Amino acid sequence: MISLVQLEEMFESIREGAGWDMSQPMLWGYFFNDKSREKLESVLPVLEKDGYRFVDLFVPELDEGQAPYFFLRVEKGEVHDPASLYQRNAEFYALAERYGLDSYDGMDVGPLSGPDH
Repeated sequence: MISLVQLEEMFESIREGAGWDMSQPMLWGYFFNDKSREKLESVLPVLEKDGYRFVDLFVPELDEGQAPYFFLRVEKGEVHDPASLYQRNAEFYALAERYGLDSYDGMDVGPLSGPDH
C-alpha cells in the first residue's frame, strides 16, 4: 500500500521538479492489474459511473518466462492533496479486493490538456 508519507514526498517532488500547481485540477491515471482481461473489464462500469475514463487495457512488456497479465488504465481530471490521494488509493485497493483483482497498482499524474479532460 502506498503510504501517506510517500504521497507527501511525491507532491513535494512534483512541486520542486515539474513545478506544477497541484492545487489545480490535474490528470490522474490509475492502474489495476490481473491475469484475467475479463475481470478487469468487469470493474470498468463501476469506474466509469464514478467519472473515470477508460484509457487502455494492455499486456505490459514482460521479462522472459514471466506469466502474461493485463493492465487497466483509467483517468480523471481532479484535484488531490496527499491526504485525498491516500483516501482515493484506499478506495481503489478495496475495489481491487472486492472484485478479486490481482492488484491496484497505483497512479500517475500530469497536467490536464485538451477539451476531453
